[in-house]
Amino acid sequence: MTKTWEALLKDEKQKPYFQTILSKIKDAQYSGKVIYPESQDIFNAFKQTPFDQIKAVIMGQDPYHGPNQAHGLCFSVKKGIKKPPSLVNIFKELKRDLYIDIPEHGCLDSWSNQGVLLLNESLTVENGQAGAHQDWGWSVFIQKVLSLINEHADGIIFLLWGSHAQKHSSLIDANKHHILTSSHPSPLSAYRGFLGCGHFSKTNELLNKQGKSKINWAT
Repeated sequence: MTKTWEALLKDEKQKPYFQTILSKIKDAQYSGKVIYPESQDIFNAFKQTPFDQIKAVIMGQDPYHGPNQAHGLCFSVKKGIKKPPSLVNIFKELKRDLYIDIPEHGCLDSWSNQGVLLLNESLTVENGQAGAHQDWGWSVFIQKVLSLINEHADGIIFLLWGSHAQKHSSLIDANKHHILTSSHPSPLSAYRGFLGCGHFSKTNELLNKQGKSKINWAT
């Protein structure tokens, strides 16, 4: 039977901690605080990448905390919005690795629609307040998500960029899946290993070996 996010996460979403997160979001919005991404976009990563179509997982940290940036996919911004520095470096490495021209926009919908789960550690943030919701319980939910992928899928490629993402490697069985690590693409650390990592071509090589279709990384 086909596994779906809805079925796999049904019990988790009923747990008190998760219901508390949803209540906190509503309370914050009611009190006039601006929360990103917009309510309908919070779970976009799951909507756009069905469980049975996952090929790779890219881990981010926090949604962007500026107006009109975040739309539920890590590192991605809506079309028409200036590309943040980390995303600029991601595109630089993509061009170096696969000779793909840097796009004018920073929307990664095409990746998520091909099976790349673009997952942040926190799924919400407050306007102008980086990390504002890191202690709301999102980490418990994300760890559950990663555990479900580890258990119920095979041959998934996890791209863990930076120490925050790499701490999740303990949830992943390296005998079942593939873990690619490097420094974070942030300008502060990209030169320490991200630029030159070749993760995009390596991901496609691993997919090819499994008989899976490659990712078209052009956006």
